[in-house]
Amino acid sequence: MSFKCGIVGLPNVGKSTLFNALTSTAAAEAANYPFCTIEPNIGRVAIPDARMQVLANIAGSAKLIPSQIEFVDIAGLVKGASKGGGLGNQFLGHIREVDVIVYVLRCFDNGDIVHVEGSIEPLRDADIIETELIYADLESLEKRIPNLEKKARQDKEAATQLELIRRILPLLGQGKAARFAEVSEDERKQFAMLQLLTAKPVMYVCNMSETEVVAGNEYSRKVEAMVKEKHASSIRISARIEEEIANLPDENDKKEFLAAAGLSETGLSSIIRLCYSLLKQITFFTVGPKECHAWNVHEGATAPEAAGAIHTDFQRGFISAETIAYQDYVACKGEQGAKETGKMRVEGKNYTVKDGDVFHFRFNV
Repeated sequence: MSFKCGIVGLPNVGKSTLFNALTSTAAAEAANYPFCTIEPNIGRVAIPDARMQVLANIAGSAKLIPSQIEFVDIAGLVKGASKGGGLGNQFLGHIREVDVIVYVLRCFDNGDIVHVEGSIEPLRDADIIETELIYADLESLEKRIPNLEKKARQDKEAATQLELIRRILPLLGQGKAARFAEVSEDERKQFAMLQLLTAKPVMYVCNMSETEVVAGNEYSRKVEAMVKEKHASSIRISARIEEEIANLPDENDKKEFLAAAGLSETGLSSIIRLCYSLLKQITFFTVGPKECHAWNVHEGATAPEAAGAIHTDFQRGFISAETIAYQDYVACKGEQGAKETGKMRVEGKNYTVKDGDVFHFRFNV
């Protein structure tokens, strides 16, 4: 199962350059004018996990199949997008389809690259993006109220949704995102059904120059202070450095380039790590002679839900899951060794998946 990460920002902040680098393609035209990205560009990227090669070496797997993340490069937002400004609501529709939103903020000076607002101010840019998404959510919720008021007298779910909407509208009216709303566990399902743009998890990416990405600058420091106040997450990335790394064919060359730039990991790795954290994702494996396959599920998933990530039939007919922790699989040199030392467990429907679990599912359909 892959998840979608939407890359948004004002025109000319480096979104498409970042997308190209992250997906190692030139699918998105990175041009110095607004709206060069008319349709969302989509690229799937394998999620690196060093554990896969270790497992594959032990099991003699013929190939590795990692989990994937899908990046969506969405055309630049401008003031008034929620009212049709720029390329308007089509962008907001594309954002509605992603799981995580990446706000790309320009934190570099370059007189040759125009800024649609006339100056470099990342906090203003972040506010423009958030405001347009809030306006879109306000409009969406206000349109639902008359219909829900009619249904609420006889429909409990409609009544719950109406109460949620009436609680969220004042929050949006204050310029605050829906993700800051207090929602109980019992209301989570109804809250998700509202499909609010500002309910999605957000990360902030400061797009920096090559010389400032490590230490940061006055722009990135403003973003980091804002993010701390919002209890959010941010990272510093140089889209140009990512672009150069993407063009290096050899992994050792990439590591040397990163080290020379003073970086410990690529921007791609940083974004994936944050995505996993924001979406509360963990990884489990299926391992055999044919392939070593990584799968991702949400934290707290049960064994049948993990089986369902592979195929719905596996979940429907779930019987049990032969389970080996990653560390035990490695220490016991594979499945047979784990069996002999009692490290293989047979888990049932109530088992909660742990990150790194190696599964063999038994099912009957």
